[in-house]
Amino acid sequence: MQNRLLVLLCVSVPSFMINLDSNIVAVSLSSIARSLHADFTAIEWVISAYTLAFATLVMPAGALADRFGRKRMLVIGLTVFTVASGICGAANSTTLLNYARALQGVGAALQLSAALAILSHSFQGKERASAFAFWGSVIGVAIMLGPVAGGLITQYFGWQWAFYVNLPVGIAMIALTLYAVTESKDPHAMRVDTAGVLTFSGFLGLLTLALISGNRAGWLSRPVLVELGVAVAMLIAFLVVESVQTRPMVDLKYLARRTYLGANIAGVSYAVAFLTMLTYLPFFFQSALGYAPLIAGLLMLPLAVPLFVVPRLVALYLDHRLSGRTLLVIGLACVGVGLLLTALRITLFHYPAIFESMLIASVGAGILNGQIAKVGMTVIPVERAGMASGVSGTMRFSGIVVGFAALGAILFARIGASVGEALPDVAVSDRLAITHAIADGNLASATALIHAQGGAASVAQHSLGFGYEGVLLAASLVALGAAVLCWWLVSAQETAPHEAATEQVLELSVD
Repeated sequence: MQNRLLVLLCVSVPSFMINLDSNIVAVSLSSIARSLHADFTAIEWVISAYTLAFATLVMPAGALADRFGRKRMLVIGLTVFTVASGICGAANSTTLLNYARALQGVGAALQLSAALAILSHSFQGKERASAFAFWGSVIGVAIMLGPVAGGLITQYFGWQWAFYVNLPVGIAMIALTLYAVTESKDPHAMRVDTAGVLTFSGFLGLLTLALISGNRAGWLSRPVLVELGVAVAMLIAFLVVESVQTRPMVDLKYLARRTYLGANIAGVSYAVAFLTMLTYLPFFFQSALGYAPLIAGLLMLPLAVPLFVVPRLVALYLDHRLSGRTLLVIGLACVGVGLLLTALRITLFHYPAIFESMLIASVGAGILNGQIAKVGMTVIPVERAGMASGVSGTMRFSGIVVGFAALGAILFARIGASVGEALPDVAVSDRLAITHAIADGNLASATALIHAQGGAASVAQHSLGFGYEGVLLAASLVALGAAVLCWWLVSAQETAPHEAATEQVLELSVD
């Protein structure tokens, strides 16, 4: 029992580190921008360099874990992540920081894929439901502590320590993994799917690059259209390559299983709709409401508590009563409704006005936290756990990458439209300068520029609120649409309460 607890810690703490780091950095973005004299594009890449590297590699990392050993990949991932964290803290330019963040994403991909594969391999039946609930709660703790820890660290020690904090935890986890985890792998995995890695990485990388650069270069500019066109070609090539492989990185036949497809739709939608808000909201609290990093982090704390508490309550009171399909739909519906209500109130620029609605969304996210991975794994054979965990992680973090970039494009476009409406006679270059300043969160500079053009002082804050309203509305539609799809796709029988589902799950795993 003690060894199983240590194994559970070995697979949960790396996930804790990944999510804690993401949320610490989210609160530190404004301070990083001021310290390194970065604009909104550079700040986008502080998030996107990490999540892009993570999302493009987490699926191949799952294949590597199946091929070369899950314990080995977990140790390598922890090592890379820890070293990269040290480089991030020492960075003196956004260029070095973003490259180090990409390296951090590589380590995160290796450790998360391996960790989820070890979890799926080590725990079966009823134990698996409890193990995934524990894993979901640990992620909830990371998300809950991230904003507060980020605020404290940024305000009292400097943003660099948002990265240095990973060093002792990483070293301890490497030692514990070497001691407690037994090596496992897929005996049928013979080689790495290089073509699949290259085509998928190219697709996601070019898509994200186009989404981020579109705000600056223009959506109909030649470079952006070329990036989007090549991205589509890469996606088609990836699907073709995977369909003809004997042992593909992504076994497309599992996507024909409606339950597995529904779980992955839930995963990417959860990431787009909710997880991106964990970055956008602290930035809004600091730029629009004028709070210091610590206060912004503390304001996120009540919204993060359900991410820790709810998975445990679901495991205790609902897992044996409701199907996985029902829980996924309830979770997505809560996220969608909560974000919709927040969108209707965000322009009041008053934290209490959005607290209750964001709490509804957070409760939904808490339900989804442990359920998405559990539902997806129920129809996948144990020996393909690395592949399945890689797909699950890819969907979630691809959602963060694409969602952050796409919602950023909506934010920028809405701010620009609002500025254009308020200042119709101002030159295009001046309107762009004002839009950039508002999007960067520099409302003081934006207001000075607006004053110079004879505009009202309220234009900057109003435009920022208009932008965030659009972001929240778009995120809400994603979550509500995913709820409908999950009800249609996910089987209530295959995801029945775990006592009734155990025999069926074992039969499915043999298929």
